[in-house]
Amino acid sequence: MLLILVSVILGASAQVSIKWGTMGVPQGDLGWTGLLMKYFTNVPVLSGLFLYGLSSLTWIFAVARVDLSKAYPMVAVGYVLVFLCSYFLFNEPVSVLKIAGLTTIVAGVIMISQS
Repeated sequence: MLLILVSVILGASAQVSIKWGTMGVPQGDLGWTGLLMKYFTNVPVLSGLFLYGLSSLTWIFAVARVDLSKAYPMVAVGYVLVFLCSYFLFNEPVSVLKIAGLTTIVAGVIMISQS
C-alpha cells in the first residue's frame, strides 16, 4: 500500500507542477507551435511530466503486489490532494458541492479498502 500512496502523491505532484508551469506561459498569439514550445521548455511542466513517469513506474510495482480492485480506487486520493493544493497554492475557490464530492470519494475509497 505504501507504493500506491507514493504513486498517488507523485501523480498529484505532477498535476500541481504542470499547472504551476502553465500559469507562467502567456496565452497570447503564440499559435499551437509556439505554445507547445513554451510548455515543453518550461521547467515545472517538464518536472511534472517526469513526476508522472516516476508515478507510473511506482504504480507498476504496486499493482504487481496488490489486487487491482483494491489499488485503483486509491488513485482517487489524488483528487483530494490536488483539490487541497489547488486551494492553498493557487487560491482556487472551494464550494459546498466540491467538498460534498470529495467527501463522497473519500467514503468510497474507505469502503473499498475495507472490503
